[in-house]
Amino acid sequence: MMYTIPPKKLIIINILDILNRYTDVEHTLSQKEIQQKLESEYSMKVDRKAVKRNLMNLIDCGYPIEYSETPRTTLNKKTGEYEKNNILSDFYIEREFDNSELRLLIDSIVFSSHIPQRDKMRLIEKLEGLSNVYFKTSMKHIATAQSKGDATNALFYTIEVLNEAIGKGKQVKFHYDEYGTDKKLHHRKNSEGEAREYIINPYQIAATNGRYYLVCNYDKYDDIANYRLDRISDIEILETNTKPITDLPEAGKGFDLSKYMSEHIYMFADKTVRAKFIATKGVLNDVMDFFGKEAKISDVTDDSFTVTVRISELDMELFAMQFATEVTVIEPATLAEKCKNNILKAAERYKEAKT
Repeated sequence: MMYTIPPKKLIIINILDILNRYTDVEHTLSQKEIQQKLESEYSMKVDRKAVKRNLMNLIDCGYPIEYSETPRTTLNKKTGEYEKNNILSDFYIEREFDNSELRLLIDSIVFSSHIPQRDKMRLIEKLEGLSNVYFKTSMKHIATAQSKGDATNALFYTIEVLNEAIGKGKQVKFHYDEYGTDKKLHHRKNSEGEAREYIINPYQIAATNGRYYLVCNYDKYDDIANYRLDRISDIEILETNTKPITDLPEAGKGFDLSKYMSEHIYMFADKTVRAKFIATKGVLNDVMDFFGKEAKISDVTDDSFTVTVRISELDMELFAMQFATEVTVIEPATLAEKCKNNILKAAERYKEAKT
């Protein structure tokens, strides 16, 4: 940023900009180095005393600027006596987020499957702006994975509308989209072939499996439902109040989101069952990743172990199919039979398949 006539009032702003762009606890600047950057980057010739005065003014105003003090003895030319004073150096601004925290936030965006590529880059750039030039340099190697699907800025608008509706306790209406064989999203249809309109009681927004879900109630029924936010379109807030979640039999007197999430790994909104399965030792890490410490492990042998969990029946069915060669469901019996039939059907399809 260059000025034909450098206004002195901008000195303090430019010093703050230099600290923001070039410093952190591992990268500090002396008063002389700040003085040199003011001249080279802003065409401002400022003496050391003015640099120190503006730095102290920033600190007095509450800016989180740190520095070191080094005692020294100098000769006062006017009095001819030696005086003790402190040299202030190693100035840096203390940041709200350290680089490891910013990297964690950026990684969560990079690996998100529901944020469009353009928006990923925009969000990453904003997060980079919370650090200095050295952090930006270290992030140049990042290549974000392309998002699947047709997600657009509508996702962020949907989140904004839902947050408002949940805060005000109001219902929403929207269309829910699904893919056609043309690989494009289309509104889900009703029995008459028209776009189906959903009137929903929104309760919570949950993030899992790299996606956002709305935990809610479809107003026609009395159970909890889940909808992917990236499939919601044309959302509007209604004037009607939300049905209290305590009115739903599944929620009872209260709703524990963390418990609900642990029992609905794939976010299928069906009944929760007490499931028991036998697994080989090879999938122990996967079992812990999916079910966490809530899983009860028993009957451990050299090759296998038994797991008991409370989980959505559909979730358990999908988990069992995903690890069909390593997992055997034994309870409930109806679910065990369903898993067995799924495997038999899959085997028949492979028999019929042309290879």
